[in-house]
Amino acid sequence: MNWHLYPIAEFKQYSESWDRLNKQEANTPLLSSDFVSPLLDYFSNSTDKLAIHGDSRNPTAMAIVRKAKFGVWETLQPSQAPLGLWLQNKAIPTASLLSQLRKALPFPTLLAGITQQDPDLLPRPVKSSGLSTLDYIQTARVSVKGSFDDYWSQRGKNLRQNLNRQRNRLAREEVQVTLKIITAAEEIPQAIVDYGRLESAGWKNAGGTAIHIDNDQGKFYRDMLINFCHRQDALIFQYHYDDRLVATDLCIKDGHSLIILKTTYDETITTSSPAMLMRKEAFEYIFNNQLVEKIEFYGKVMDWHTKWSEEIRVLYHINYYSNLMHFIK
Repeated sequence: MNWHLYPIAEFKQYSESWDRLNKQEANTPLLSSDFVSPLLDYFSNSTDKLAIHGDSRNPTAMAIVRKAKFGVWETLQPSQAPLGLWLQNKAIPTASLLSQLRKALPFPTLLAGITQQDPDLLPRPVKSSGLSTLDYIQTARVSVKGSFDDYWSQRGKNLRQNLNRQRNRLAREEVQVTLKIITAAEEIPQAIVDYGRLESAGWKNAGGTAIHIDNDQGKFYRDMLINFCHRQDALIFQYHYDDRLVATDLCIKDGHSLIILKTTYDETITTSSPAMLMRKEAFEYIFNNQLVEKIEFYGKVMDWHTKWSEEIRVLYHINYYSNLMHFIK
């Protein structure tokens, strides 16, 4: 079996094969065509390639690859995607697939790379001739086991007391707190407008990275979340103090995982932590309804993550070098 390269514009033509391979192997919403198609709509370019290994109707591996620099190709990895766009039959050695892919890519390809992989979805391959792996970041998850009360009782005393004090203060100030959960496709565009307005008021606006309904990032999240609404797998959590939106999460899920893609909050509030209060109520909803088996953050572990979870693992990159690259090094 060999690799075949196709123009990126043909992805939708092979999306059923992509989804079938995803369900058989990684089985994550982050690699479903409902996520990948809008990602390509807004963040791919005409030189990117769809790579298919074996029969296009029943492939053994698929990837979206981009030329990173002279002699180097790697999986497409826009910042909106927590994982590199790579799928494979795990029974086939990754080194073998990368070796063949490097030879199929335009000459001269000295290195073929797979970015940001989750060892729970693709086991980290052992270093071998031509193949090496590199730690990327630590990330956290919460397993949804038992009751929320059991989970919450295992959190640190400081977190529990701090959030209780904040809720009590809000109650004394007669602030009504409300968690709203958006799951309907027709509500998504306005929810993205609301998210963008809140994020644009903070530090991300100064850096030019804030979501806005009129920029590519905002359009991607709008289209992608609508896709997931059609399969009843999108959730936007919104937290309000009275009628004021103070925090929001953009999430997708499948039967196994709920993934928190983006979070923003009102940075002018200094007497409480609206994002933390929202997270507690959102987690309680997820636990009480047993929506999924696990909640994934997929961002770099920060101090606040460790207050919610002790389940930490390392995401990693894979590189496959030609013999010439070894000689140059």
